[in-house]
Amino acid sequence: MAKVLLGFMGSGKTTIARKLDPDFVDMDAVIEKRIGMSIADFFKVKGEAAFRQVESEILADLLKTDQVVSTGGGVVISSRNRDLLKQNPDNIYLKSDFETLYQRISADKDNQRPLFLKNSKEDLAAIFKERQAWYEEVASQVVDVSSLNPDEIIEELK
Repeated sequence: MAKVLLGFMGSGKTTIARKLDPDFVDMDAVIEKRIGMSIADFFKVKGEAAFRQVESEILADLLKTDQVVSTGGGVVISSRNRDLLKQNPDNIYLKSDFETLYQRISADKDNQRPLFLKNSKEDLAAIFKERQAWYEEVASQVVDVSSLNPDEIIEELK
């Protein structure tokens, strides 16, 4: 069974996955390899529905492994993905308040996320609010990461 890390952008999914297992799987990287382009470009060319289809196929494959998986923040948008995740017993939701996440995303100049760049703070807050219930719906464990550093989060998970 896979250990799946869920959460909004800026919650630390990739950082924590790397600390749990240096050979973790970054789901977005797997998707980009399969589609042969960036996710942002795929969205422009094929649209969100086509992307969510590929995302669901890859999620289904990854859930059959014993790997640590860092998902994209939007993986819970699809009801199919939520159904797949509900069958996995080890889904960790890295939860935080919106302000903390917004500050982290704003400060991360090395990873300028398309969703962040094309939406206002208010729009992002609405997206965050919508997704929050979905993360909770599929999570088997919730860790509030608002005031924890990566090492403290790892301790919480042990």
